Amino acid sequence: MNTASAPTTDEPSLSARQTVKALGAYVRPHRRAVALGLLCALVGTAGGLLQPLATKALVDRLTSGETIAGIVIALTVLVVLGTAVEAFGAYVLERTAESVVLAARRTLVGRLLRLRLSEWERIPPGDLMSRVTSDTTLLRAVSTQAVVSAATGAVAFVAAIVMMAYLDVVLLGVTLGVVVSVGGAAALVMPRIARATERSQRAVGELSVGLERSLGAFRTVKASGAEERETARVEAAARRAWRHGVKSAKWEAVAGSADELAVQLAFLAVLAVGGARVASGAIPVSTLIAFLLYLFYLIEPVSKLVDAVTSYQEGAAAISRIAAVERLSAESPARRTGALPRQGTTAPGPASVRFEDVSFRYRPGLPYIHQEVSFEVPAAGMTAFVGPSGAGKSTVFALIERFYDVTGGRVLVDGEDVRDWSLGELRSAIGYVEQDAPVLAGTLRENLVFAAPGATDDALREVLARTGLDALIERLPHGLDTPVGHRGSKLSGGERQRIAVARAVLRKPRLLLLDEATSQLDAVNELALRDVVADMARETTVLVVAHRLSTVTGADRIVVMDGGRVRAVGTHEELLTQDRLYAQLAATQLLPSTPYTIDHVN
Repeated sequence: MNTASAPTTDEPSLSARQTVKALGAYVRPHRRAVALGLLCALVGTAGGLLQPLATKALVDRLTSGETIAGIVIALTVLVVLGTAVEAFGAYVLERTAESVVLAARRTLVGRLLRLRLSEWERIPPGDLMSRVTSDTTLLRAVSTQAVVSAATGAVAFVAAIVMMAYLDVVLLGVTLGVVVSVGGAAALVMPRIARATERSQRAVGELSVGLERSLGAFRTVKASGAEERETARVEAAARRAWRHGVKSAKWEAVAGSADELAVQLAFLAVLAVGGARVASGAIPVSTLIAFLLYLFYLIEPVSKLVDAVTSYQEGAAAISRIAAVERLSAESPARRTGALPRQGTTAPGPASVRFEDVSFRYRPGLPYIHQEVSFEVPAAGMTAFVGPSGAGKSTVFALIERFYDVTGGRVLVDGEDVRDWSLGELRSAIGYVEQDAPVLAGTLRENLVFAAPGATDDALREVLARTGLDALIERLPHGLDTPVGHRGSKLSGGERQRIAVARAVLRKPRLLLLDEATSQLDAVNELALRDVVADMARETTVLVVAHRLSTVTGADRIVVMDGGRVRAVGTHEELLTQDRLYAQLAATQLLPSTPYTIDHVN
C-alpha cells in the first residue's frame, strides 16, 4: 500500500563538512582527470599573469626607443598557447563532469531498484525520479568545474596580488580595501542561494510527483473530466519551482555582479591614487598601466571564486537530496542463479511453506495486518486463500517474497526461515503474479521473458499454448515483437493477466504465487487457465488468493482468513460444514461455474 502523497520534507540537510565529504566521494574516482584539467587551467592562468609584465616591458621599450618585435611575438605565442591549453582543460573537465553525473545516476538507479518496499511506499516515485534527473544535473557543475574554478581562481588571485605588491604596495592596499569591502557584502547572500535552490529542487520533485500521478492514471483523469484540475495541481508545483528559482537567480545576480563592481570601484580608486603617484614621480607610468592590467585581470579569478561558491551552494542542496536516497534502507544486491535446490538436496523440486505464529504490521503504531498466523503448505499441490477484504491474504505472499519482514514469528520455505535465504535465491525459486498483473512498456516478448531472460523459443511457445496466448500472437501485427504500450495500454485486462501468468510459468518456479490471477478473465479463458494451474500444481507448489468458487473447489487445501488470523484450514467439503464464514462465502456463488467475486484486493 502506498501511503505517500507528497515528497517528504523532513530530510535533514548535510553539514558543510558532510557535503564536502560526499562531493569528494563523487570526484575521487576521477581525480586524475580533474588534476589534468586543473593543470591546464593553471597553465592558462600563468599565461595571463605574464601579459601585464610583458606590456610593462613593451611600454618601457617604446619609451626608450628600443625594438618591440620580439615582445609582440612572445605575447602572441603566449596568448595562443594559453587559449589552446585552457580549451583542452575545459574539455577534460566537461567530460569528467558528465562521467560524475553518469556514476551518480547509475548508483541512484541501482539504489532505487533495491529499495525496501516500505521505503518505496513512503516517498512518491516522482520525487525519487527528480533526484536522478534534475538533482544530478546540479551535481555536474559543482563536482568538477566548481572545484577547478575555486583552485585556479584562488591561485590566480594570490599570484596577481603578489605581482601587484611587487609593482606598488600602496596601490595594492587601495585595491584590497575596496575588494574586501564589496566581497564581504556579497558573501552574505550565499546562504540565501543555497536555501532558495533547495526549495526549488523540492518543488521540482513535487512537479514530478504531480505528473506521475496524472500520467499514471491517464484514462481515469480523462474519464473523470479532471484535466483542468490536474493541470492546475501540476501548474501550482511548477509555479513554486519558478518562484524559488527566481529568488535563487536574484541572489546569484547580486553575487555575480559583486566582483565586477569591486573591480570597477577599485579601478577608479587606483586611477585616482596612481595618477597622483605618477605625477609626484613615485612610480613610472608603465607601472600604473601594468597595475591597472592586473586589476582588470582580477575580474576573472574573483569571478571564478564567486561562481565556485555559488555552484557549491546550489550543488550542496542537490548533494543533500541525493545523499538522502543513499541513506534509505535497501535490500542487499544478490546474484540470481536460478531456482537452485537448497543445501542438502539433490535436485530442485516443489517448495514447502510454513507460517509459525506470524504477526506483521507496516510500521510501529499502525494496526496489525497479521496476528499469530499459522498454517503449513506441503510441497506440491494447490492451496487457496479465501476471506473478506482486508483479511491479510495478499500479505501472505508479500511476506513469502520478503517484500516485508515479519514483526513476529517466522515464515519458512523448505523448513528454513526466509530471512536466512539470500534474496536472489529465494525470489529465483518463486513465480509471482500480482493483483493488477503489471505489464511493462516494450514488446510482448520482452514482457514474457522478463523473469526468465534465458528462456528458449521452444519453452516460450509451450507456455503460450498452455496459457491461450498463441491466438493473441497470431492477431498482433508483429507477433511477439509487437509493442504493448505504456503499462500494457494496448492490451485488455484479461490479456495482461494471462501474460503475467505466462511470465511466471515460463520461469519454472518451485513455488507459484497467484494473487487473484483470473479476476479479469471471462469464463472460457478462466477455465483454460485453471487447467494450466492444476497442471502446474503437479510439479510445483501453487498458492492462490482465490475469488471464484471454481478455483477454490479444485484446491487441495483451503486457508480461510479473517481479520488477520487463520480461522480454518481444510478442503471445500470439510469447510462447508465446519466454518460458517466459508459457507457464507461459498453460498454467494450458487454454482461452481458462476463467476461472482468472493474476494477483493486487500
